[in-house]
Amino acid sequence: MTAVLVLNADLGPLHRVSLKHAVRMLCRRVAEVHEAEPDRLIGVYPVPRVVRLIAYVVTRWRYGRGPGWSRPGVLARDRRRCGYCGGAASTIDHVLPRSRGGANTWQNTVAACGPCNQRKGDRTPAEAGMPLRISPGIPGWAQLATR
Repeated sequence: MTAVLVLNADLGPLHRVSLKHAVRMLCRRVAEVHEAEPDRLIGVYPVPRVVRLIAYVVTRWRYGRGPGWSRPGVLARDRRRCGYCGGAASTIDHVLPRSRGGANTWQNTVAACGPCNQRKGDRTPAEAGMPLRISPGIPGWAQLATR
């Protein structure tokens, strides 16, 4: 299926949806075709590449404090690379272990491979002799969307 770009009523980009979802939006009349494939139709509608919403959708949440913490978000932020050895990461690790009061926050978690996560265990990176290669921080919406 082809992805269709959804624009807000002020022509600002919102997200992408499937072609099926875009056609449903057209049928419900919450969007209109802004750009279409030439000479292709789905019923009475031209096959959309870009649709524009009829009513403006407030998106203040995108520019607020940033995305909420999540395991997939940490892996995406770190590009699935281990924060300790640089290898392929499949888990996350708490810089300050949860048993010592470390929280699930962007600044306290990094992506880690299984062996490094096991080796570090319930210690801080300094105690384990495993310096971090990256500096964990809060990603923006755009940073997570492009990964």
